[in-house]
Amino acid sequence: MSERTVDVLQGTLDLLVLKALSVGPLHGWAISKRIRDMSRDALVVNQGSLYPALYRLEERGWIKGEEAQSAEGRRIKVYRSTAAGRQQLTREIESWTLYAAAMQHVIRST
Repeated sequence: MSERTVDVLQGTLDLLVLKALSVGPLHGWAISKRIRDMSRDALVVNQGSLYPALYRLEERGWIKGEEAQSAEGRRIKVYRSTAAGRQQLTREIESWTLYAAAMQHVIRST
């Protein structure tokens, strides 16, 4: 892991997955790659964290997984955001925007 790469902070994974799926349906590896791309290679989500998060988000009704076939003919599961997931993404973004602003105040304080 390079100096510029950081592990995903506790509590951010739901937001990252929902944001990755906001562009359209993706399978697990593509979600991980999308998160890395969106963060300009700064955030890496390992498979051991990603799949439990996908199952949790699916259980909450925020995403839906469907069986599909890859271009190579392998069975894959493709996830898409639900209406409830899009609403949750909006709430998560609002919450993290407030948190980031508060952290900026702390960092800049004397």
